[in-house]
Amino acid sequence: MKPISLRDLLILLLVVNGWAFNVIAMKFGLMELPPLFMLTLRFVLVAALLLPFHRLAWRQLPGMMLLGFTFGFVHFGLMVIGMQTTDAGTTAVFIQMGTPIAMLLATIWLKERLHYRQIMGVVVAFVGVMILAGSPALTHWQSIMWLLISACGWACSTVLIKRLPPIAPLAMTGWLSLFAIPMVGVSSLLTEQHQLTLLLAAGWRGWLGVIYSALGSSILAYSLWYGLLKRYPASQILPWSLLSPALALLMGVAILHESLDHSKVIGTLLIVGGILLAVVQGTVMKKKLLA
Repeated sequence: MKPISLRDLLILLLVVNGWAFNVIAMKFGLMELPPLFMLTLRFVLVAALLLPFHRLAWRQLPGMMLLGFTFGFVHFGLMVIGMQTTDAGTTAVFIQMGTPIAMLLATIWLKERLHYRQIMGVVVAFVGVMILAGSPALTHWQSIMWLLISACGWACSTVLIKRLPPIAPLAMTGWLSLFAIPMVGVSSLLTEQHQLTLLLAAGWRGWLGVIYSALGSSILAYSLWYGLLKRYPASQILPWSLLSPALALLMGVAILHESLDHSKVIGTLLIVGGILLAVVQGTVMKKKLLA
């Protein structure tokens, strides 16, 4: 296993910081735009930028439509709903639970075996969730539920990708965004109000949430991430992604002035540590999709 070059190390740090700031940018966006409407705009922008350069084969169509639901609607849709009443750092940490959940699903659907160390990591991560859920900063249990279901959506999508015909990562990003637009958009029409009025009145915070999440995270950060995964083994690169929730926690405190209590710190350390313990042993799950 070759060491990571200084250039690629700097790219790696740029990516994980970019993912962490994506949560901050989306929190800013939610200050001025309804969550599902903001997400719809993000998907429209991503699809418009990527689809002209990526074709889809007929055999790939059913899988992309299904990913539009599990990843675009369930994962991202419930994530932005949960973010409304949850701070940025906690959101980033809970979403990381998709990794151990995906490992559990893989043992059922793909018949993959979990080693003892991986089982211990999953258990430690779930203990961290229980501690983090008890933080005084979390006053809405519904937000915890939405974020955990969102993580399940990420996990289902990760396992599903292993069964689908191969497709280029950015093509997958663009097409699943396209198929998610009707589901998220209709949900916004049914549950939210005054979308166009709020869009016209939006300032830099609202547009930051849309543009950064589409360009900075979905396209730029993941383009760099996929390039790293082509040059290095996934087991060498993937653990670095666990820096992202810790950085989001610190950014939330520094930029959004969010609180930092003992339960949040201990829960975060257990979740990140448990996931690290699980992913460094044996076969690592498929490449990450979007942040």
